[in-house]
Amino acid sequence: MKLQFLGATDTVTGSKYLLHHGRSRVLIDCGLFQGYKQLRLRNWTELPIRPASIDAVILTHAHIDHSGYLPLLARDGFHGKVYSSAPTRDLCGILLPDCGHLLEEEAEYANRKKLSKHAPALPLYTRNDAQRCLRQFHSQAYGKSFEPVPGLHVTLTPSGHMSGSSFVRIDDGRRSILFSGDIGRPNDLVLKAPTAMDGADYLVVESTYGDRLHDTADPLQMLGEVINRTALRGGVVLIPAFAVGRAQNLLHCIHLLKERHAIPDIPVYLNSPMAASAMQVYLKHQSELRLNAAQCAALARTAHIVETPDESRELNTRRGPMIIIAASGMATGGRVVHHLEAFAPDARNTILFAGYQAGGTRGATIVGGASSVRIHGADVPVRAEVANLGLFSAHADAAEITAWLENFKAPPRKTFITHGEPDAADAMRQRIERRLHWKCHMPYYLETVNLD
Repeated sequence: MKLQFLGATDTVTGSKYLLHHGRSRVLIDCGLFQGYKQLRLRNWTELPIRPASIDAVILTHAHIDHSGYLPLLARDGFHGKVYSSAPTRDLCGILLPDCGHLLEEEAEYANRKKLSKHAPALPLYTRNDAQRCLRQFHSQAYGKSFEPVPGLHVTLTPSGHMSGSSFVRIDDGRRSILFSGDIGRPNDLVLKAPTAMDGADYLVVESTYGDRLHDTADPLQMLGEVINRTALRGGVVLIPAFAVGRAQNLLHCIHLLKERHAIPDIPVYLNSPMAASAMQVYLKHQSELRLNAAQCAALARTAHIVETPDESRELNTRRGPMIIIAASGMATGGRVVHHLEAFAPDARNTILFAGYQAGGTRGATIVGGASSVRIHGADVPVRAEVANLGLFSAHADAAEITAWLENFKAPPRKTFITHGEPDAADAMRQRIERRLHWKCHMPYYLETVNLD
């Protein structure tokens, strides 16, 4: 077997790993690059392999940095099957068409405002492209081996990062390789803990938080403090949140705080129809959650769902106190951008980030302390309080990743550190080498390695 790294090297986005087995080619994850422009430009360059020559794709989970390139892959000639868990299939049915729609909107806006050097600016792919690729999905049960190509046996195991997220273990009878995808938190309030794994001959492991530890403070208390001090100012708590996973977790926390009378009973708006649809997927696959039926019902009624663009725009004319949860989580697009334009200049308000902000994103700029942020071709002042509660992250931190690795019965022959910024990935490498004494390697973009 040979493994080529087509993404997620020196960055937390663009996850794509091409596994060569004899004449077969299997792609594990198929994500978009996000963040810095030089990374996003990779989405427009041809892959080093013809899409038609790829026999199958296996997804660890539905987040766009792991699945968002699929519509382009299929449009350019991939005709094979896409294997995933059932929740991942359902969530991709929401996320991928929405991504295509946003790409179309961005191209239309660039053309209307003449913001692009291309005439006309074209979307990377369309909503229709995304809808078509969904026909290629084939869901697989956890723990049950399947054979995407002759001679490769694959098993999916829950990883606790989001509904449907999976560890992917592949065995050809001579050697095995395990892809961690994104590893969840052991004590998440909504999702069950990542499953302990016995290991494999080779390991590809994420390192998003490889250089840090999450705050051990009570997330409910921290969230409550932000909401209370903003409410006292009569301000708006604007939370850019990933529509799948983070939005549901935040709603559960807000429900618990209100139930305990720890925050005032102020209006809560979920301005993301996609997050509302994802909520239904979470409830459909309740077995993956720590929540009982009553808690799931409470989760579904915590916020008012903002359905139409007109209703979304009308929110910008309202005064606080209120809470708005809107996608996207790194403020790269979607309805939250318009809310930032409206609420960031007012010191009474709070912009609350609740997860990792990749370098080059609007979210990273704001968290980094910028006095203004570029929105729709203009510099918008940031006078609002900026809070960043990393303890809401759905990614395991360095210690939690290490604890998960300690379940392995034997060291892998080699561990490949991916899906992290350079500092984080190197810190994870050092931690594994010094504490577990495993052989590690940090692959570079497009590198190919032999799995003997």
